[in-house]
Amino acid sequence: MKELIINADDFGLSRGANLGIIRAWQEGILTSASLMVGGLAFDEAVSLAKANPGLQVGLHLTLLQGRAVAKHPGFPTLVDREGNFTNDPVMAGMRYFFLKPLRKQLAGEIEAQIEKFLATGLPLSHIDGHLNIHMHPVVFDILLQLMPRYGITSFRLSRERFFDNIVLDRQRMLGKAADAFIFASLAKRCRPELEMRKVSFAGEVKGLLNSGCMTEPYLLKALERLRPGLSEIYFHPGCYPCDELKKWMPDYLHEGELAALTSQVVKEKLMSLGVILRNYRGEKKAYA
Repeated sequence: MKELIINADDFGLSRGANLGIIRAWQEGILTSASLMVGGLAFDEAVSLAKANPGLQVGLHLTLLQGRAVAKHPGFPTLVDREGNFTNDPVMAGMRYFFLKPLRKQLAGEIEAQIEKFLATGLPLSHIDGHLNIHMHPVVFDILLQLMPRYGITSFRLSRERFFDNIVLDRQRMLGKAADAFIFASLAKRCRPELEMRKVSFAGEVKGLLNSGCMTEPYLLKALERLRPGLSEIYFHPGCYPCDELKKWMPDYLHEGELAALTSQVVKEKLMSLGVILRNYRGEKKAYA
């Protein structure tokens, strides 16, 4: 049996992201979304989620390229004077690993984001991270302490098979090789801890190596290479015009990804392959 979670990241980032995600849920194959609680369109996203209760929502933990939820005075600090995280993922990763005084602030920020999500009244189904920051060793170790406290039992274990991916798309091979190696190493560290705590995760996650380019032609080929068991594919659907999408992801094909998620050809492909669409709760979805 092949089961598939179709997730949209960046819910709450902007109106354009929210519109794309809701369209992908109502008209397409989307089964869940991940909410940025510090996003400019957070309140709208919460209202849309409540108006579409079948759409499962998790936390898109944001510790870079966004705004903090908690206050972080003192030095060193997680944020700048305006309360924004660094935009540089490498810099963020290095600071969080080597600057031990930041770890208490990180724990406070992560817990504040979880609590802001729960204050909406929405069930928190799973946790992942913006640019997969939730897999960072320091961040992950904090999450290990917080997830049982808040009843979080599903986690995106981000890793993707490199050779399977380059068969489908040979662009950015060196970058993909580096990403695949880094996240395979992180997943090797995370997996036994998740299993010991009975936190569920998909057997493979696609979307890491072709992030922002999950268009219909690529998706059709990727579906053919799904393995038995549970997989997740994540997307960044959106609608233009949207200044926030252009600002943060100028090269992403947001409308192309939305088109893939609502494509009749993709729905027929899923049906022909016998793939079951579901969310982290295990609830199944028809091919909309």
